Amino acid sequence: MEKERKVYKLSGKVQHYAWGGADFIPALLSMPNMEKRPFAEYWIGAHENSPAMVETDGLEKGAAGAAAGQVALDAYIRQRPAERLGPYTAQRFGRLPYLLKILDVKDMLSIQVHPSKQAAEAEFAAENARGMAPGAPDRNYKDDNHKPELMAALSEFWLLHGFKPEEDLIRLLADTPELNFLTPVFAVGGYQQLYRTVMEMPQKNVREVLQPLLDRIIPLYKSGELSRNQEHFWAARAALTYGGHGEIDRGIFSIYFFNLLNLQPGEAIFQAAGLPHAYLEGQNVEIMANSDNVLRGGLTQKHVDVPELMKHVTFEATSPRIIAGESNAGHIKVYATPAPDFELSRIGLLSGESVGVKAHSAEIFLVMEGRVGVIEEGAAPFGRKRGESFVAFHGARFELKAQEDVVIFRAAVPAAK
Repeated sequence: MEKERKVYKLSGKVQHYAWGGADFIPALLSMPNMEKRPFAEYWIGAHENSPAMVETDGLEKGAAGAAAGQVALDAYIRQRPAERLGPYTAQRFGRLPYLLKILDVKDMLSIQVHPSKQAAEAEFAAENARGMAPGAPDRNYKDDNHKPELMAALSEFWLLHGFKPEEDLIRLLADTPELNFLTPVFAVGGYQQLYRTVMEMPQKNVREVLQPLLDRIIPLYKSGELSRNQEHFWAARAALTYGGHGEIDRGIFSIYFFNLLNLQPGEAIFQAAGLPHAYLEGQNVEIMANSDNVLRGGLTQKHVDVPELMKHVTFEATSPRIIAGESNAGHIKVYATPAPDFELSRIGLLSGESVGVKAHSAEIFLVMEGRVGVIEEGAAPFGRKRGESFVAFHGARFELKAQEDVVIFRAAVPAAK
């Protein structure tokens, strides 16, 4: 009897959010984009709203709407969860617990925070009880999961990440005349009172505070006198990007309160539940718990719910920890995080080199550069090139052989501790 294969080709789904670039993801996927539509995210995972498709070569019946020989990854796993996820992952999570993405951030995107697991379960159930449709535009909770996340930069990448340390924030408030009035607010009430003051401020007062600041910095931005390592640069860009309808977006305050970070390619950072953040510019690979729960506070065309965001923010200073990755044997770099849901690795091989792999859960592999052969014992080998992916289910043993210099990202569940 022929051994059942455990490694299959996989294809993800593009998300066309307005903030996305028009070139990076189409080039990665070798897809034409003559209309210059925004290709913001490429999802490779089993989220029920946009699951990747397993190419089963007709061995499994495809779901409704799937091409012949294809089945949605979430449905495929549900057929035999313990076997395909492995007993540990199936028992602990009951589903593929992570989602892998590629992001191309052309326009800065929302000030946001993600809920804890407990909060997500309670709030998702509450919205369901109120009869909110799954796709309602004003829905905050798309699922019942938390969303800790790790991003690794593929280009120079700019982002906001947690509140500035106290000393840095005091200095910035003092050095920005239009924000001087917040110095005593912070001195008395700390981060929570500072943030609550600006996020709950009437819109009329937002304009009164920020208009003089923008009148001062936007001309400097337009004349090229501001650099990306200055908060003023991003505040001016935000005002020009999200300043429609005559309103000033209160999310601009967050640009001054949060750490402004510049990651270089290969550097990564972890963002836990409750940590406020925003992506500003660049491309990255991102892995997170299998969730689409985002609570937004500004700088977006999507649904904003300030009271809901404020319920989940962790009001404390953040000292950013850049993750360089830990190198293991076989040209594998692991980006370690405290999240039990996921682990991201980078595999780099020179042409002709190979490495053996054993999957301990359902694992997703995305080729970012080059071309590789995937050789599983007892199954027909296949190749994957830049932009293509594949999935290996629990217990799979196979060899990756570089047909040219290759870089591959591997998404997995950390081994049980």
